[in-house]
Amino acid sequence: MANPLIRILGYVRPYVRTSLFAIGLLLASVAADLTIPTLIQRIIDYGIVPKDLTVIVTTALLMIGVALLEAVVTIGNTFLAVRVAQSFAADVRSAAFHKIQKFSFGNLDKFQTGQLIVRLTSDVNSIQMMVMMGLRMFIRAPIMIVGSITIMFLINAELAKIVLLLLPFTLLLAGAFVFKAQPMFLGVQQRLDKLNTVLQENLAGVRVVKAFVRQDHEAKRFEDANADLTKQSTNVLTIFAILFPTMQIIINVSLLGVVWFGGLEVIGGRFSIGDVVAFANYLLTAIMPLLFFAMMSSQLSAANASAQRIYEILDSDIEVKEKPDAQVLPEVKGRVVFEDVSFSYSANLNEPVLQNVNLVAEPGQTIAILGATGSGKSTIIDLIPRFYDVTKGRLTVDGVDVRDVTLESLRSNIGVALQEAILFSGSIRDNIRYGKPEASEEEVISAAKAAQAHEFIMSFPKGYDTDVGERGAGLSGGQKQRVSIARALLVQPKILILDDSTSSVDVDTEAKIQEQLDRIMENRTSFIIAQRISTVLKADKIVVLEKGRVAAEGTHSELMKSSPIYREIYDSQLGGGIRL
Repeated sequence: MANPLIRILGYVRPYVRTSLFAIGLLLASVAADLTIPTLIQRIIDYGIVPKDLTVIVTTALLMIGVALLEAVVTIGNTFLAVRVAQSFAADVRSAAFHKIQKFSFGNLDKFQTGQLIVRLTSDVNSIQMMVMMGLRMFIRAPIMIVGSITIMFLINAELAKIVLLLLPFTLLLAGAFVFKAQPMFLGVQQRLDKLNTVLQENLAGVRVVKAFVRQDHEAKRFEDANADLTKQSTNVLTIFAILFPTMQIIINVSLLGVVWFGGLEVIGGRFSIGDVVAFANYLLTAIMPLLFFAMMSSQLSAANASAQRIYEILDSDIEVKEKPDAQVLPEVKGRVVFEDVSFSYSANLNEPVLQNVNLVAEPGQTIAILGATGSGKSTIIDLIPRFYDVTKGRLTVDGVDVRDVTLESLRSNIGVALQEAILFSGSIRDNIRYGKPEASEEEVISAAKAAQAHEFIMSFPKGYDTDVGERGAGLSGGQKQRVSIARALLVQPKILILDDSTSSVDVDTEAKIQEQLDRIMENRTSFIIAQRISTVLKADKIVVLEKGRVAAEGTHSELMKSSPIYREIYDSQLGGGIRL
């Protein structure tokens, strides 16, 4: 596979014409720059030595004109380089973001949120800087080297050969440093991932941190990650702290050689003073780009490491894919069937989360799922909208395998309210109609009333225009859950999934929500996961899971007679009270 940095430069392709124009301006700038030492030579040999003021003045004016021309074309080159680099970075970020949007839950399980943020920001910025410098300096440097060496040979071939011996050594030295720094820069980005993850977790969970008085613990986590990043960054910069003085020594030795051998040539009458000065200037213009390459090797190494990390996203194989011939799911009635379904997060059945699950939900039925933590309750409902694919067996909706239909047609018929109510910055109204942006005000209010959210929403001065804040920070846990339920109800789904979505509301509010849901869930197939058994007593079918298997299923009265596990759950919560 091609080098990731070379691959990612393919995103520059749409801007080839602009890049070529920038390179054209760069060539003009180089030509102007290479002219200056020759003009200095002319001033010395034909102006200063013979004391000809006319030559000095005319040549000086010509130098000013060349310098102004170089300034204009350099500004143009910089402007175009920045434009290409920014457009390139925007395209790479967009490609990575859209790939993440296609990720299944299985893909997202492999990346931490902090890692993805760093890759779409810091890593993209690193490559963007490399592209910009490429159109300005990476191309300029080799042209300057070749041009300067050519002119040195024209001035004095013998002296040029002596100086030329230093260039391969300089290139090898810079290359060795780049080779050494490459894996170290990858380590810097990995440690930046870790630091970003710690920071993101701390800020997102700051209320928990304060509630449990864990500020010192979090500070220690941050300091450890910060110190690790600092140490790795210091190691990288130490390499370049050694490189730059070494390169400077090479430059000074080269200049000494020019002055020594050039001076001997001047004494022997075979060289002019202007030739020595011009030769020294061209030597600097040949070696200074090498010093620049050494300096920019850090940027190159970082960009290569960043490109590799971005391609870890772009090359990720989407675990849940649509078939090329996937059909649109016809009008859904809501019959959901699990046929001998097994599932494992590791894509094999060595550590199964679900084992041989057989379950039928008829249209309009309410299916309640109970079980201990880790029994597989949430996993079952994650399989219905294909957040994950079954490892074995099949899952059908109205007799059609969910793997044979388009994801949009499947998920547009499913409403989901999860235990962790995720809200987006914006108004309450926008969050409720997130799944149906075109919903009318009446539909929004109706869904909010059904979720017992309308009353508390209207208690705010701005009502439905109230800003919920970042991740819904302006609302309580119960309020966020009710908005989440309203969002699920608004899309009028044929299949409704409520994953412990009332765990943060009080018992009275839950009873009111349940009363509304009983009406709303008519003619809808509903799956309810609940910790409170009182929530599911009226379900058409209650499924009890134990270690990923269906331990029992039936109505409340049937399970009270046939399932010891269910009776134990019931008695532990309701204290053996009146049995329905």
